[in-house]
Amino acid sequence: MIDFNNATFFKLKKVSDSVAEPLVGPILVSDEKIISTYKGFRDQVVFTNKRIISINVQGLTGTKQDYTSMPYSKIQVYSVETVGAGEMFWNKHTADCELELYFSSVGKVKFEFKGDSDIKEICKTISEFVLR
Repeated sequence: MIDFNNATFFKLKKVSDSVAEPLVGPILVSDEKIISTYKGFRDQVVFTNKRIISINVQGLTGTKQDYTSMPYSKIQVYSVETVGAGEMFWNKHTADCELELYFSSVGKVKFEFKGDSDIKEICKTISEFVLR
């Protein structure tokens, strides 16, 4: 399980959803669909229409994996920190940024995205499900 006191996923970049499908497909519920997938060096974060699933690859060989399911309904607050001018950030997605999510009863998770990630879309997705 994610250590919510020290959970940071570094330099995630958008990848094809087909990368995550074999990993998370078996645990998706019947009406759940992958919205977007981001990958770091070894770890992955998958946004679905129900939750965020983090896949933390552990060990030297990478055969041990930890899956943490974080339902949108448990997000209380989220924040985005950009590098550089905020106006440029919102008009273009060329700057690295950090997304912090605060989950009720467990704590904070931080995702660091590379500049080519569309953080506006990520924020919109989270807001759509949190504000229901």
